[in-house]
Amino acid sequence: MPVAAADLLAEAWRRPRYVVLAALVAGLVAGPRLSAVAIALAGAAATVLAIVWVPRGSRALLIGAAIGLVAGAVVADVRVRALDRTALGPWLGHAAELRVIALELPRERSFGRQAVLALVRTGPGVGERVLVRAPRLAPGVGRELRLRGGFRALPPYESAARRRGAHALFDADSVVVTGARRGGVAGMLDRVRDRGDRALASGLPPSLGALARGMVLGEGSALPSDVADDFQAAGLTHIVAASGANIALLAALVLAIAAAAGVPLRMRQWGTLAAIAAYVPLAGGGPSIQRAGVMGAATVVATMASTRASRWYALLLAAAVTLVANPHAVEDPGWQLSFAAVVALITLAAPLRRTLLRWLPALAAELAAVTLAASIGTAPLIAVQFDRVSLVSLPVNVAAAPIVPLVMWLGTGVALIGQIVPAAATPFTALLAWPLAFLVAIADAGASLPYAQVPAPAPVIVGAASAAFVLMVVALRRGGRRVAPWLVAVAVVGAVGLRVTLRERVPEPPAGLVVSALDVGQGDATLIQHGATAILVDTGPPDGQVVRRLREAGVRGLDFLVVTHAETDHEGGAADVLKALPVALVLDGRDGVRSPDGDRFADAARRRGVRLVAAASGQRLRAGPLTLDVLSPRAEPAAAHAGEDPNRRAIVAELHDGGFSMLLTADAESEVLSTLPLEPVDVLKVSHHGSADDGLPGLLARLRPAVAVIEVGRDNRYGHPAPTTLGALRTVPRVLRTDRDGTVRLHVGPTGIHVETGR
Repeated sequence: MPVAAADLLAEAWRRPRYVVLAALVAGLVAGPRLSAVAIALAGAAATVLAIVWVPRGSRALLIGAAIGLVAGAVVADVRVRALDRTALGPWLGHAAELRVIALELPRERSFGRQAVLALVRTGPGVGERVLVRAPRLAPGVGRELRLRGGFRALPPYESAARRRGAHALFDADSVVVTGARRGGVAGMLDRVRDRGDRALASGLPPSLGALARGMVLGEGSALPSDVADDFQAAGLTHIVAASGANIALLAALVLAIAAAAGVPLRMRQWGTLAAIAAYVPLAGGGPSIQRAGVMGAATVVATMASTRASRWYALLLAAAVTLVANPHAVEDPGWQLSFAAVVALITLAAPLRRTLLRWLPALAAELAAVTLAASIGTAPLIAVQFDRVSLVSLPVNVAAAPIVPLVMWLGTGVALIGQIVPAAATPFTALLAWPLAFLVAIADAGASLPYAQVPAPAPVIVGAASAAFVLMVVALRRGGRRVAPWLVAVAVVGAVGLRVTLRERVPEPPAGLVVSALDVGQGDATLIQHGATAILVDTGPPDGQVVRRLREAGVRGLDFLVVTHAETDHEGGAADVLKALPVALVLDGRDGVRSPDGDRFADAARRRGVRLVAAASGQRLRAGPLTLDVLSPRAEPAAAHAGEDPNRRAIVAELHDGGFSMLLTADAESEVLSTLPLEPVDVLKVSHHGSADDGLPGLLARLRPAVAVIEVGRDNRYGHPAPTTLGALRTVPRVLRTDRDGTVRLHVGPTGIHVETGR
């Protein structure tokens, strides 16, 4: 047997429980994803290997690891079967009445709707979790809602709800807050949370109060959209979520105070763990904060432990606890990032701190080392999960690092005082406003910097860059000044390589005219390109991934962005487009209508100095060979059409490029289109996602298009496209649909229109 392998087995033998626990975790991860036969064969193979090849003294260790692997897989399989068991299968597609208990705060969804994870109290599926979706849901964890609506299968984009145990989607048409609340320990925790919530919100501006609630109680969904966007772009989202890192920061302050008071080391450790145990119920005790509590405790134990091995044992124990509770947790990006950050802290924080002490004061070196270690460890996962990286995240997090503990400590104190004497918390709330405002300013400044967010290179490249950075740190520690010039050269080459990689991820724009109906779900997003010239008409809903679709099409910037009207399925992605790409001008069709999505994109345009021009019939926009003629709406004072359906005032425009023409109708239907001076066109963008329109046959007789495109989402709840619309479109030679065909590209050339579909 090779000496290195023998040494490894000898080291493992000295701590056999570590090896068995690691095998148990591996089984918990693999169990739901591999067949029972494969797991059993792996355990049997390990046992045979132990008997035949491993020295007698180490056989028990390898056999124990095999047993741990199989046991983990069995436990994971049993837990998954229990978590996924449901009686709601026969109810999918049927109406029902339910009483449910809200398990979290509502989260915004497309089309002005909200969603909340809830526990069924009465009705089909009693005791099961469902995701409730409705136009408006009353906030408050633990409150009872009476619902009337229908069950649907969970759509693929709600995978996070599935991981948290939801078995179905309940689309509610009627929501009534009954006033009842859950009882027992959970009800007590709800009331504790409510008192802390009120204390943190009292006396602060709404945005700062929401930030305090997010950082202290994990209520990130309470943040205003513009503040949330800034925190995301600057790489600070983790501080407004219930994360192990935040709990660890709170624990660090407890440790510092205890050390200053002369408390013995062991008592400090137990006191810190007690503080975490008290904080978890204060923050509501939900699944997210439970995971954060386990991870925070693991971080504290890893930091306080006397040996690196015991730190790894604490980490493995935390993984085992969370995976036994829910084996689906391993699929959660938050779980993955939490563990990756702790691994990086264990392995990198100390050597980084020692290296940085050469140039920085002790406190600055500590903050920078922790931030660097966590950033290096999580960068590849962020690239995989979110397809974005932030080039300003590191300096922004270093700048914010001294402020975050202050907010956490003051905020927790405010929440605790609010449990006993709410009025006594007011002076501390006023003091809390200053660091909160500073964090908002840091996020705003970071989000405004160039390349705040860029498309991620391939994860393997990000991983290689992280590994290279670690090697540079090691070389710097060992070689000192002699290797500094080489490190600078490596950094320059790496930066150039990153820039080239980012550029290569965006393909070249098409040489001729290409019109693309982008697959953004239930919404409109029409891209017109001719060479480097590009116009985008509408951006789809917020979750439509329009920026990714634009990059796939080779778009590096937009000559015009047209937002046809103030509805989320048309303007929802506009803010993301403005943040990701240079835009010369926005043709604004909101027509005086205010909406959260519209306010977000108007704010993004203002920050980037992009001019917004109100739309009116008679306008002609030219960009390269492209001409866009606005046919509707007429210019009128906002008071003249106050309260009118925004669809009737949506921008209707005609695109021209040489002899090619296309009518872009947004959601304006025949009652509007029939009043316009329309001529025959080559392509028609069908109105309103193919909704029923009695005047469509007459409109088609006037337009005589060769191609009709319906921009519509799969399995949408509106029944689009309507059967009557599809019937009327039988007169059109070619009908294309984004729900069925994916992104549709029309390549226009001298020989006609060539169609390319994404499916």
